[in-house]
Amino acid sequence: MNLDYIVREPENISPITPILFMLHGYGSNEQDLFSFRESLPADWIIVSFRAPKATQFEGYSWFDIDFNNPEQFIDIDQAKEVLESILANIMAITNKYGLTRNKTHLCGFSQGGILCYSLALKYPELFNYVACLSAYPEEKLLTDIVKDKKKLENLRFFVSHGSDDAIIPMEWGKKAADLLYDLSCYFTFREYMSGHGVNQKNYIDLMEFFSK
Repeated sequence: MNLDYIVREPENISPITPILFMLHGYGSNEQDLFSFRESLPADWIIVSFRAPKATQFEGYSWFDIDFNNPEQFIDIDQAKEVLESILANIMAITNKYGLTRNKTHLCGFSQGGILCYSLALKYPELFNYVACLSAYPEEKLLTDIVKDKKKLENLRFFVSHGSDDAIIPMEWGKKAADLLYDLSCYFTFREYMSGHGVNQKNYIDLMEFFSK
């Protein structure tokens, strides 16, 4: 499945040009995280995907969510299927630009962040900086992750969560710290006085993470 996306290209593109792929949250679209582009490094390619499923009101989703059932919060089969599509699209776009010796980064919010955990931990050799905002690591999507510390050593995670998040509870978000610690991954976990979103301090810290 070819995903729709928007892109910001730098003036010069070479085999070592960094690329950042963005995955928005439920009910949003590709314009959401793309608004961050003005603060991101000018020499990066920025690609923001649109999720394939139209939601009931407006916007798009990567997979269905059942807000009334924490045990079956996400449709696992749909999530697994869309993970394969995202990976295929990432590879196709990377090849299109002739990127062979570059660094590839991920940034996902909520649903998009859940998928970023899975992509990075299943295919750690493909990615470098990974930002997971207002999300959590879904155990049912992490059954076959890489646990070899040597293969995980190039990953850098930025994890942020709002203390008043009513959509994905803070306790769920904190599971990331335990998981990444157990895997000996490099990560930063930040808690903010906010709901299900990215406040100004969160934004500043995120941009600092990507600028290192």
